[in-house]
Order: sequence, then structure tokens, then C-alpha cells
Amino acid sequence: MTDDTASAQAMTDEWYPVGLISQLDKTGRQTALMGEPIVVAHDADGQALVTGHNGRRLPVKLRYGHVWSSLGTPKKDIFAIPEADQPGRRFVDVGVVRVRCSPLRAVENFLDIAHFPFVHTDVLGAEPHTEVLNYTAEIRPDVDEVWATEVKFYQPQASKSASGGITTEYMYRVPAPTCSVLYKTCPPRPTEWDVITLFVQPLAEDLCDVWPWMALFDDETAMTDLIHFQQMIFLQDRSILENQVPRLLPLDPGMEIPTRADLTSIAYRRWLKRHNYTYGAQLVAR
Repeated sequence: MTDDTASAQAMTDEWYPVGLISQLDKTGRQTALMGEPIVVAHDADGQALVTGHNGRRLPVKLRYGHVWSSLGTPKKDIFAIPEADQPGRRFVDVGVVRVRCSPLRAVENFLDIAHFPFVHTDVLGAEPHTEVLNYTAEIRPDVDEVWATEVKFYQPQASKSASGGITTEYMYRVPAPTCSVLYKTCPPRPTEWDVITLFVQPLAEDLCDVWPWMALFDDETAMTDLIHFQQMIFLQDRSILENQVPRLLPLDPGMEIPTRADLTSIAYRRWLKRHNYTYGAQLVAR
């Protein structure tokens, strides 16, 4: 175990995305997980194989278009996304974006809607529609997850398939320390939810690979356009994430001043502290 992982015992037994199933080959993807170099490939039988330091074999699961692995011994399965088994949905592997920020910062930014009008202008938000209306954020003890519900925001183009501005409803869910699931209004099917996820691979405490994945009802938009739209959104976020100070996510409430719009972030940080998920976190002021 490297020095980077020494302070993160609670997170070593979690599952993390380390590559796309569609890109598995014998050569392998050389990458890292929490400071340890790993190789993601497939063996002679075509089975996914992840190896760590000195060639040790790491746990492997295939889920949601991605290869998942862990440096430790996961005590539970990868979280369920029921929509991944729903007929008629299109599953979109968006690819990977490397970001020079804490993996926890990447998740927290995904939970924030207040930045929509200022970072994703004329797409996910626009002035003068900048107010974040009251919503509910909580840690649900029955599933041990962070949830935010009743989130509503006006958006000029809520998705690639949207034909005009609508008030979009959201639900946010954090089922794992570096993963988040977003449920949002589905323009083609108002009774359903589009599902957009952020799976984050912690390379180091201040560096991560972000793997967005989507499960959508959209029979018209070309797959390339769906991928490009989501990549455009996240690349707009990347410039903000890489300039945040401090780079690690502060967990002490006194280190950053929250507003009413930050209820989900507050719940997320409280949940991280409760479980000692501190890899990528800053615990005290420096």
C-alpha cells in the first residue's frame, strides 16, 4: 500500500471504475487506483483481468459498461441502478475525462446546481433564472446513501433531445464515495427519468479519471451526439474543478461557508466523515 492510501483505509474496500468493457484488450490499460499502478486487460479466455503492484490480481466486476475493481476486499456488491435493466433505454458510455482535482471534489461538483447558469450558460441554466428553489437533502439510513429530491431548475436545453427550455426536475443520489447518480426529467417520456451517472476513479488524492455513463430514453439522437453533448458539459466543469482552492475537499464545516443551495454538499460531506471516507479530503485548515 502506498503512502497515498495509508490515510484511506475505509475506501480501499470500495469498488471503483477502471475502464470500459468495450475497450478491454490483451495489451491492457495502464492506469492507477488510489496511488497504486494497475493494469486493466483481459486474459487468454477473454475474461476481464485487473492486476496491481507486483502482478497481484485484484477483484473484478463488470457493470454499467465499465470494469470495476478494488485494492481491498469489498464488503458489498456494486450499488444497483434498476434503470440499467429497463427495456427500451439507450446506454451511453461517454468515455473518460482526466481532472486534476480530488475525486471527492468531482462528485461534489456534480451535486451542485447553483453553478448551472454561470458555467453551463444557455444549456443547463441561464440568467436571470439563477435561484435555487427549496429542496430536500438527507442521508437515508435504510440504504446508507445521500439523496436530494424535489430539485427543480429552469434549463434552456436540459438534454440533447430537448427542443426548448423547460423546468427540469432532479433527484441526486450518492451510493458510494466517488459515484453519483442523477435522475432528471426525460423530455421524450415525461413519466420516466433520464439517468446520468458520474463514476470517478481516484488516481491520487488530487487527480482522478471521471467516467460518465447514461441510461436514456432517446430513440432519435445519434450516439455520437449524445456522447459529445455530455462531454461538452463535463469539460465546462473541468476548468472550474481544476481551479478550486483547496484542491482537496474540506470536510471541516468551518473551512468553507455553505449557502442554502449547498444542502446536498453538506449532507455528502457529513456522510463522508461518518464513514471515514477521507481519501481526497482535507480534514483541517492549512
